[in-house]
Amino acid sequence: MATSDSWAQDVILCDLCDKPTQQFCNSCQVSLCDTCVKRHRDQFKSLIHEIVPFLDRKIQLVCPECQHHPGQRCEANCLQCSEPVCLKCIISGPHKGHEVEELTKTHENIKQKIEKDTVEIKAKIIPEYQRKNAEIEKSMSKTKSQFDQIKTESEKLRKLWHQEVDNIFNKIDSMSQSHREENLNVLQEYHIKLKKVISEMNETVKQNEKLLKTNKISAVNKYKSKLQVYRDRPENVDSQMPTLGSKIDNGKELSIEIGDFSAILKQFPQTSLQADISRITKTIGELKDQSRVIATILTDYKYVLHVACVGDEEAWICGSNRNITRIDIHGTVKDTVHSTGLFVPGGITLTREGELIFSNNSNTVKIVRHGRSETLITPPQGWSPSGLYCTRSGDILIHMRERKGLSFFNSTYVNKIIRYQGQRIKQEIYKDGQGNPIFTDGFNSLFMSENNNGDICVSDTNANTVILMEKTGRVKFRYDGRPARRKEAFGPRGIVTDTLSQIIVADCYNNCLHILDQDGHFLRCVDDCELEKPHGLSVDSEGRLWVGCETGKIKVIQYLKIK
Repeated sequence: MATSDSWAQDVILCDLCDKPTQQFCNSCQVSLCDTCVKRHRDQFKSLIHEIVPFLDRKIQLVCPECQHHPGQRCEANCLQCSEPVCLKCIISGPHKGHEVEELTKTHENIKQKIEKDTVEIKAKIIPEYQRKNAEIEKSMSKTKSQFDQIKTESEKLRKLWHQEVDNIFNKIDSMSQSHREENLNVLQEYHIKLKKVISEMNETVKQNEKLLKTNKISAVNKYKSKLQVYRDRPENVDSQMPTLGSKIDNGKELSIEIGDFSAILKQFPQTSLQADISRITKTIGELKDQSRVIATILTDYKYVLHVACVGDEEAWICGSNRNITRIDIHGTVKDTVHSTGLFVPGGITLTREGELIFSNNSNTVKIVRHGRSETLITPPQGWSPSGLYCTRSGDILIHMRERKGLSFFNSTYVNKIIRYQGQRIKQEIYKDGQGNPIFTDGFNSLFMSENNNGDICVSDTNANTVILMEKTGRVKFRYDGRPARRKEAFGPRGIVTDTLSQIIVADCYNNCLHILDQDGHFLRCVDDCELEKPHGLSVDSEGRLWVGCETGKIKVIQYLKIK
């Protein structure tokens, strides 16, 4: 028998409060004090509870309550629907005629899978990641050493060149530093990614080991295997090392090169040199201003309102009906998602993992996982979701509107942008620093994008204005289309940003695209691709624009010179 001191140390507390336990519910596997027995029964009134003295407890699995028949515990698993069911469900309920198996068997099979996954992660995958992580650290050290050697050689060569060519060596050092940072950044990112995945795998192992010890069937049944994700180790990265070389022909020619950069000193007539510079400048200008239609895709839609690119060959599109379609650049339909609600989807976007998110105008935002639509976000009471955008950090920006009025036709709509982190509201954007509304009242959608520095770019179709805001919501500038000197009024719709932090917005009234720099200055229009009321806009992994038009066509446009 335990002494009083050891009893004080080993006392077992009630699961509902901090008092010592006296009773035990065999049905729910819960420790209870005398006071909490009634509380436990009241909390789960529909279930039968076998309350016994704690010393007479029986350790057993806890079967979940049936979702269709309160008071009944599930004893089987429906193989067709992949969910626990009770006897009534099988005999006369929604799972009548379905193939089932004992819930304990399903539970044991899943635990065996967890155990197998955990063994492989610990024994094989984590050691492999650790080995690769060590190789990257070694490669980083080698890269630093090689670039230090290049800098030393550059300084020696500098003394052999005339003072007038110092600017060339400054260029060499600058490019060397740029290459150095670029290579180290690539290796560092890979290094961080490996460490992050290793940490995640260790956490997964802990969670799996915890699941293997639990008696809660519902907890085990929620297990989602990450084994295949961990097996697909990130691709190796190789640093691209430039070489430094020089050639000296006294009195005639001096040359030096590093990577793709080379410099040659010769004697040229001044007029010839000016002509060459003029020719080069003109060629670069023509290349920059030139746009080209790569493909014209015909769709079954009367009009295409939203486009979300998948890689460089496919995109999700929606518009004139409630279907959201995944097509390739040849127009072949790859997949279709059916949205619910009275109206067409108000917006679509993709998560960082490539999952489709859409707003269905029935006061929910859906996500498509494993071919099925699930509710991801339910907006605050009275607000309806429309436009969507998933940021680089994984946050979701949602355009929300609230109707002010008694009827649909006699109402005004207040607009704001809500930033969600998961299902939690992280930020609401609707007023500027002086307390004035940022967005104009109206029913039309706000199109959104994010620039490389985290600025939020918004196409306010109610005010026919493009707004650029800092991540905090502070307005940096507004663009009304006038610098472009178009024939019709500005009609902004879809908006995207590219790798150069340029802002591209579709102008449906003038059948063109406006390109602005990151500070809001107008650069040029893409008006040579026969666009017809452009609306939806997205950029693929190759830097090409996919433009959805109100004629039902999609045009893929190359507007940047790809080096």
